[in-house]
Amino acid sequence: MTLDLTLEDSRWTILPPLADRAISATLAQMGLDPEICEISLLGCDDDRIAALNAEFRDKPAPTNVLSWPAEDLAAEEPGGEPLAPEADFTGAIPLGDIAIAFDTCQREAEAAGKPMDDHVTHLIVHGLLHLLGYDHIRDEDATLMEGLERRILGNLGLDDPYNME
Repeated sequence: MTLDLTLEDSRWTILPPLADRAISATLAQMGLDPEICEISLLGCDDDRIAALNAEFRDKPAPTNVLSWPAEDLAAEEPGGEPLAPEADFTGAIPLGDIAIAFDTCQREAEAAGKPMDDHVTHLIVHGLLHLLGYDHIRDEDATLMEGLERRILGNLGLDDPYNME
């Protein structure tokens, strides 16, 4: 796997190993060869992600994770499987870019009483699924995406992130 990792915030010491583990598990679940997949991941702070959120989503506030797919793979039918990504002329599969904010992730993990590593792993899986055409706007799509997240995280030995008990 080609992972272009940029750490703009020095607090992101946990990101490199978590990213490798989460991305590898997600690509394996999706049946994609990690050797030919290309992903860019930015570890930043709330100020940077708020600027990105304002620029690309017209929402000038911090968020936990943002994704920019290399191509639109979304299914047209609610709850449908997205299209499979295809290799480009070089044989690589460019999937897109993800940004994740330390401050928001830390706040959310603390508020939920979850280990930061588990929460960040979930958000990387979540962001990568967005690159692969999954979404959670429509109920049927959310059910599909959350089921995949549960399965991938369960394979990693992590708890269901949607279990609120």
